[in-house]
Amino acid sequence: MAKKKTRKKSSKKKAGLLLVILALLLPFVAVYLRKGAGKDLLINIILCIFFYVPGIIHALWVVLS
Repeated sequence: MAKKKTRKKSSKKKAGLLLVILALLLPFVAVYLRKGAGKDLLINIILCIFFYVPGIIHALWVVLS
């Protein structure tokens, strides 16, 4: 049973790592996958259109929180 828990933790870590990489490359996609369509996605799209780096920072904040 301990192995199953370890696999779940490992897969969650891998999914989190993939979301962080995605947040660096396509921030709005990472926010959409984490939070869905809502105010966070809208904020991130606006930040990415005007200022790409704050969009990345916002996406990382959403993914890691």
